Amino acid sequence: MYTFKNIFDQYDWDETLSSILSKTDDDVVRALQASKRSIEDFKALVSPAAKPYLETMAQMSSSITKKRFGNTIQMYAPMYLSNECQNICTYCGFSMTNKIPRRTLTDNEIIKEVDFLKSKGYDHILLVTGEANRTVGVDYINNAIQLIQSKFANITIEVQPLDQPDYEKLIDSGLYAVLVYQETYHKEEYKKHHPKGKKSNFEYRLETPDRLGRAGIHKIGLGALFGLEDWRADSFFTALHLQYLQKTYWKTKYSISFPRLRPHSGGLDPKVEMTDADLVQLICAFRLFDEDVELSMSTRESEVFREHIVNLGITSISAESKTNPGGYVVEPQSLEQFEISDERPTEEVVKMLKSKGLEVVWKDWAYNWQ
Repeated sequence: MYTFKNIFDQYDWDETLSSILSKTDDDVVRALQASKRSIEDFKALVSPAAKPYLETMAQMSSSITKKRFGNTIQMYAPMYLSNECQNICTYCGFSMTNKIPRRTLTDNEIIKEVDFLKSKGYDHILLVTGEANRTVGVDYINNAIQLIQSKFANITIEVQPLDQPDYEKLIDSGLYAVLVYQETYHKEEYKKHHPKGKKSNFEYRLETPDRLGRAGIHKIGLGALFGLEDWRADSFFTALHLQYLQKTYWKTKYSISFPRLRPHSGGLDPKVEMTDADLVQLICAFRLFDEDVELSMSTRESEVFREHIVNLGITSISAESKTNPGGYVVEPQSLEQFEISDERPTEEVVKMLKSKGLEVVWKDWAYNWQ
């Protein structure tokens, strides 16, 4: 069966990075002037040669976003259901090797958390778990979706990769979207960071969006965890993955997220630093590469950074996030997956967005297009 792996295997990481780093001023100008940008143009836009053009890229990105999405931004909230996990991941507070109290929410606890988020106005929820099939497998996730599906316009999950029939079952229960980050597309580095557990299977994770596309999911979220490897090469492969999926599963909508390593229990220092300027460049590059893709920004980033980026291409943003199960109401002091940076309550973030001339949308973008 043809999947993204067939395309991925045609590329060499080192050659790809070298190609990006060798892009010239002329390449950047050509990319900026293009009416429809190619994957080679994307390389130029994330290259060091594009840094002098950051202001131009930001202005173009802002203009495209306003034209395509208007002066609006969508808000969502993550809700962690469990910190149980059978994987060892070097960068995650939920890693199996971390000696922490494990917690999985009951039905009543899920409802308590949901009621809090509904009181804040949220109509789009992201359900998150660790990867533990025995504790929070398909049946548990399916039950959670059925439990809350009448309360939200959109339900998204970020859980362990599943088989196609499992996704079909969850879609029938009301699942709208799935976020599945490759973490890094560098196969050797991936193995170093995922030495044990089902997540150690690089190819199975790589082909997850294909299984989602075949299952008929409404939306797929992609991304890499910046800090594990060179952000430029990881971003290229994310863009390549996006391009393939859009051509293959053209009825599905897509989003891109930009997580950078954050402090957590067990700690891992970034191998490659991604500066704020680098992240701005990447966000603008994705907007110039694809005018329709949704670009999402979480509370991993600081208040100041988020305030500056919301007008430059971002279409969805979270607020008041808790990265621990029961973190909103049930058990606020349980261990977080990672530390958030922007801790402002939802009301303050809404006020900030309005001060930037943005109208808050509580439902998912793709939902509004239907």
